[in-house]
Amino acid sequence: MDNYLYLVIVTLITLGVIDLMVGVSNDAVNFLNSAIGSKAIPFRLIMILASAGILCGAVFSSGMMEIARSGIYIPSMFSFNDVLIIFLAVMITDIILLDIFNYFGLPTSTTVSIVFELLGGAVCLGLYKIATTTGDWSTLSQYINTEKASEIVVSILLSVILSFTVGMAVQYVSRLIFTFQFEKKMKSFGVFFGGIALAAISYFIIIKGLKTVTFIDKSVKDWINTHELLLIAGSFVLFTVFSFILTRLKINILKVIIGIGTFALALSFAGNDLVNFIGVPVAAIQAIGFFQASGGNPDTYMMGELGSADIVAPVWILFISGAIMILTLWTSKKAKTVIETEMSLTSQDASTEKFQPNTLSRWIVRSFMNIGNAIGYLMPRALQARLDRSFENERSTKKKSQDEPMFDMVRASVNLMVASSLIALGTSMKLPLSTTYVTFMVAMGTAFADRAWDRESAVYRVSGVFHVIGGWFFTAACAFTGAFIIAYLLKIGGIMTFVGALVLLAILLVFNAKSHKKKVAEQAKRKLKLGKEDIHTLQQVTEASSNQISEVFAKSNIFYKEIVDGLIKNDLTSLSMNKKLIKKFLRDLDSTNENLYSFIRNLDDSSAKGSRFYIMSLGYLQDIVENLYVIATNAHNHVDNNHKSLKDYQGNDLRLVGDELGNWYAEVYNMYKRREFLKIDNTMKQRDQLQKVINNLVDKQIDHIRTTENSPKNTKLYFSILLETNELISSTFKLLRLNKEFEEFKIDNKKIK
Repeated sequence: MDNYLYLVIVTLITLGVIDLMVGVSNDAVNFLNSAIGSKAIPFRLIMILASAGILCGAVFSSGMMEIARSGIYIPSMFSFNDVLIIFLAVMITDIILLDIFNYFGLPTSTTVSIVFELLGGAVCLGLYKIATTTGDWSTLSQYINTEKASEIVVSILLSVILSFTVGMAVQYVSRLIFTFQFEKKMKSFGVFFGGIALAAISYFIIIKGLKTVTFIDKSVKDWINTHELLLIAGSFVLFTVFSFILTRLKINILKVIIGIGTFALALSFAGNDLVNFIGVPVAAIQAIGFFQASGGNPDTYMMGELGSADIVAPVWILFISGAIMILTLWTSKKAKTVIETEMSLTSQDASTEKFQPNTLSRWIVRSFMNIGNAIGYLMPRALQARLDRSFENERSTKKKSQDEPMFDMVRASVNLMVASSLIALGTSMKLPLSTTYVTFMVAMGTAFADRAWDRESAVYRVSGVFHVIGGWFFTAACAFTGAFIIAYLLKIGGIMTFVGALVLLAILLVFNAKSHKKKVAEQAKRKLKLGKEDIHTLQQVTEASSNQISEVFAKSNIFYKEIVDGLIKNDLTSLSMNKKLIKKFLRDLDSTNENLYSFIRNLDDSSAKGSRFYIMSLGYLQDIVENLYVIATNAHNHVDNNHKSLKDYQGNDLRLVGDELGNWYAEVYNMYKRREFLKIDNTMKQRDQLQKVINNLVDKQIDHIRTTENSPKNTKLYFSILLETNELISSTFKLLRLNKEFEEFKIDNKKIK
């Protein structure tokens, strides 16, 4: 038995470390997004402040550990073996769930996952005990701490509404006061804003946080409880004076707020969320200690001692956990993927949107527009104009640079102030508010109030918010179901299921790590994506255009031959894969087109006219890929519908076209890759030969129809491929002709200079 317990302890500790790592990768967005998005302070300083906050918060989190021990279920109703099964099921499910969300770059709630995993495991074993004993299903409530569980769920849901509302209200008032030209108001209003923000952060994080620290003397906590108003007033006066001094020293108080706020939010995150990662392993180790001291039977010894309020987590465990979280924060690549999602939804600028609109997002945006129009109709024109001036952003009319922040320091300060205050308030009340819910909804509320969701981006941003919120509900369902199933399998399968689950978990983690690494590498190599800051001069226009065109022709050549080959062999798998790849290829081009507005704005004056050639070349490239997609779709549908295979002569004819087209595209590819356009006239003339080949094949097929052909579906497919290929050749010719004009334009431009 002792060997088994040692194995369980080692396993739980290992799972706890892994859970810390995948959890921090997902939750890093909660305390980094404001500082990173505003670019108020250097990235390294952001990470140092966040690391210090995590370490302090980890030590502050001891009082939250009772959630894992007895917050969801009644320990006295479960035996020692049952409790270990619940804990193992929770840890395995949590790691799998969070790692999958990290892979897709979606911020999810570690609090919701741990709560519903504990609930799923406890309900499973509660039902199992009822089924094998009394059979009275109404007694299930005796196994679950329904009051505390309900309180946690309600507090989480309430935090969503409260966070969005408070964030929106505070940001709206702040923007009215400071406007987007906040530098002008910092000497006056900035002093009081700094006092309020820093007092709020210090009160809720430091003062409220001290209530959960076990090594602070009780008399100190009692003094704090009886002098809260005095402390609030004193903090406000102290930090207002502090803000005044910094302002007179010409130090930007907003940068100070963002720095301290990042530290505070990281502290609040660790204090609130550490229980989600190590609460279960710590509770399991404590349960094993109670069991070994009792010398009882693991199937009959009931774990009522876990419900004791006097149990605290050792400080050394909290310290080590904080160190692991810090190490993960500095090294995790998946954390960056998750951060990108929230950044895309809060950016002040119109950019390539990460989410597609849906019916619900369109309806909501349209409803708010109608409400806004009604309010605007009733509001006095002078007041409306004055309010609008507060939200005029001069930055939106200027050229963007690579270092341009996604939003300004006023919004970043509000994000940190509101989010850290709300989370710390929940922590002080021992309610595990979801840091993800709070920080995400505060960020969405401030973005909405700041008019970052304008008519250009609103449907995409609202859709993105619902995608993320839907993911939260999906988290709860998956957490409950996953823990329920794994707990049941562990109960009936014992050690075999235990070992099998660990092997499966290891395989999944390795697979996801490799897949994510490959995914990041592919994104880094993608050349079709046109960044806002990438192109400024005519020479850069030429290079960008040539790189994109050469890549399109290289891939199009491969796609065309593989489609023809898959069609001849009736290879549905190959056709399906190529259809998906071409569709993705087309989306990349669409993404490039979405950035054309920023591209044109960033060009210098001498290169602006040359942008016409680049824009038109993108249009022709899109036509080529669309022709390819039509060919791929028609070929896939033909094979998928089990129609007759192509005749031998038809297959040979299409291979001939593919070879002729491939030779031409290889020549075009080399020309653009090397940017050597001296022989462009000869390359253009090859269009006539290719079209002549296709015309002859069309005539040949007409003769077959009149004599031997007896398959209308084959004929339809064959003609469609030839006609789309003809369109593809025409688009290529137009692109070459455009490039010839572009080369002449560059020569004329040099003469003028």
